Amino acid sequence: MLLRGFFQFVEIQTKVASVIPFTLGTLYALHRYGDFSFKNFIIMFISLISFDMATTAINNYCDYKKAHSNGGYNYEIKNAIEKYNIKESIALTIIFTLLAIATIFGILLALNTSLVVLLIGAVCFIAGIFYTFGPIPISRMPLGEVFSGIFMGFIITFLSIYIHIYNEGIMSVVYKNDILGISMNIKELVYVFLISIPLINGIANIMLANNICDIEEDIVNKRFTLPYYIGKENALRLFEVLYYIGYIDIVILVILGVFPVTSLLLLTTLIPISKNIKAFQNRPSKGETFVLAVKNFVLMNVSYVILTGTAILIN
Repeated sequence: MLLRGFFQFVEIQTKVASVIPFTLGTLYALHRYGDFSFKNFIIMFISLISFDMATTAINNYCDYKKAHSNGGYNYEIKNAIEKYNIKESIALTIIFTLLAIATIFGILLALNTSLVVLLIGAVCFIAGIFYTFGPIPISRMPLGEVFSGIFMGFIITFLSIYIHIYNEGIMSVVYKNDILGISMNIKELVYVFLISIPLINGIANIMLANNICDIEEDIVNKRFTLPYYIGKENALRLFEVLYYIGYIDIVILVILGVFPVTSLLLLTTLIPISKNIKAFQNRPSKGETFVLAVKNFVLMNVSYVILTGTAILIN
């Protein structure tokens, strides 16, 4: 199997949706707490990317095995396994190898930090597997946008902050004398959630745009996603609203003093993003306009990352 086939099988280009929250969380830890652990940074990066590639590979493998459509959509031909003639044994080897790497480095990260990382990591592992696997995968339900947004936009951001400040009391779990105790700094956790909203909504919109474009094909393949239940027009309106919520959130963060006034420069990205929103709403197409959802996510959140880095320099 060529390297190109592997990259398409794991959809390497989509890993930006993991790397951006990871980077933002790291910069936020530096900005607000002044802490950075290079060792934990590297360990989490390896575990995160390996697990993201594994779940994508599982999704492509399951879609290849379970695809029902034919003739009109050529679903199997579009799948990397068919396109690059990847043997099923090799595909499974890739999946289990990536899962093993993610698990080993995840456990190592937990040993270097705290029980919180182990517990949250275990939840993410289970959610990631059932997102694409099982009799009714989450990705085939109207919960896909919520799960992808929360787990990739919030949980990754939280963990990428926590691994640098795990001993500063933002959250701790203690098991002693058969009693499990959990302590949380509610204020700081609320701030972490607020800084994650542009990421949560941007990632959710990538999946929403994908499901809007694939609504007819998904029905044929018995995938009843959110646009099926709320209707295509409402889904397109939701697509727009989620972006605007992200911008309102940035203004709130500046008012709360979490970020400096310079962070309001992010609002300038609203101009091209609004144009992309209208273009997608006018012609939702997988081949022509779906990429605009990805471009919007990258434009808004890379700018967000850059401005957060700038805030560090200002401080």
